[in-house]
Amino acid sequence: MIIFLKQQPQLIKWWNMYKRNWVKPVGFLFIFFASSFFIKARAQDTLSIEQAIGTALQNNYEIQLVKNDSASAALDNSYTYAAFLPRLNAGAGANWNKNNQRQNFADGTKREQNGVRSSNLNSSINLNWTLFDGMKMFATRDKIEEYLELTELGIKNQVINTVADVITTYYDIVRQKQQLKAIEELMSVREDQVKLSQRKLDIGIGAKPDVLQGQVDLNAQKASQLKQITLIAQLKQQLNQLMNVAEVAGYEVSDSIPVNTDLLLGDIITNVEITNPGLLIAKKNIDIAELTLKERKAERFPILSFNSAYNFSKTDNKTTVNPFSPLFNQTKGFNYGFTTSIPILNNLNTRRQIKQAQLDIDYQEIVYKNQQAIISTSILNAFKDYEFQKKALALEESNISLAKENVYIITERYRLGVSTFLELREAERSLEDAYNRLIAARYNTKLAETELLRLKGDLVK
Repeated sequence: MIIFLKQQPQLIKWWNMYKRNWVKPVGFLFIFFASSFFIKARAQDTLSIEQAIGTALQNNYEIQLVKNDSASAALDNSYTYAAFLPRLNAGAGANWNKNNQRQNFADGTKREQNGVRSSNLNSSINLNWTLFDGMKMFATRDKIEEYLELTELGIKNQVINTVADVITTYYDIVRQKQQLKAIEELMSVREDQVKLSQRKLDIGIGAKPDVLQGQVDLNAQKASQLKQITLIAQLKQQLNQLMNVAEVAGYEVSDSIPVNTDLLLGDIITNVEITNPGLLIAKKNIDIAELTLKERKAERFPILSFNSAYNFSKTDNKTTVNPFSPLFNQTKGFNYGFTTSIPILNNLNTRRQIKQAQLDIDYQEIVYKNQQAIISTSILNAFKDYEFQKKALALEESNISLAKENVYIITERYRLGVSTFLELREAERSLEDAYNRLIAARYNTKLAETELLRLKGDLVK
């Protein structure tokens, strides 16, 4: 990929910026899409960190779930205007009757008739429009809008956490890949040691135990190599799960772990209240609780409604027993008016709900302050870890050269018969430990850097 970038001058500037501050990959995704064709053509089997993040943002199941919640909240928000509209209902009915009637009157007259048929048809359109409800409808509208913003913050929070997981897993693969390379280098050193011990034994100045122990150490390295290959395959499967893609055979990751060593505590802490998704979510919950209190207080006020209806009714009697009953009756007409519902006493339920809403506000404020304290402490601890890992990385980078040189010197001395096999073996173990510490220091520095920017909320722009 580096060779390709050298052949593409327009990407050199981006590449340098990437090395200095890799943690803004999402901000550079447009560069990835612009150059994806060329990258696939030249390095089809290499998965970059930008590709991994871009794929995860598109396919990750957890992001899809929170996006679905946000879509649901957006749908509710798009209908908030309906709370201010009147309710209009229509109804209709028809009845057919066949009755046997018998009537006795006060003057002793009796009337009786069987099979009296009649029919009734009625219909109506009713309108009810709430004109005033203590401003509850406005509080409900604002509350729905706040819920929409809350779900959007949930998406951002999930995206940041997913990006952090992808970065952690991706560079864990890189770390294990570097560990595998170190193991293979040590295998080469131990193979030379075994050959040297065998030659010394052949000419009569060596010892059989040196050859056997060297072979045992070499076999141990081969076992570590197999274990490392399996671990890399398992981590790739974890990365595939984060990206929600089928297993891709044969893809490789980058060979290095770029580290940004220029992060400052002041830059991380500044404005963290408006960049950290966790704090923003806690603040939004306070706003929602305050609107809930407004809704509860609105229930103390009268409700004024405008009512109107158009009614139609028709009755058709085929015959009547009572001569004063109409054979046909039809009624239709329009009416309107106002109604008021005044709350006087409802078992003090409204007062209880208002107190509960106020308690919820107090609770959410405590949650916000607690979250502030947790984030502040986490940032301070993460920055201390970041500073320590930077120093450890610088120390191990200088130490690896010393360990390599020491192995070379001891090997030559062993070749000349000046050093013993135990000294050579100890030097090789020191080199192995130095590799392990260096690779761990690089990865741990990357983790500390990622955690700082995750707490800041700057992993995704």
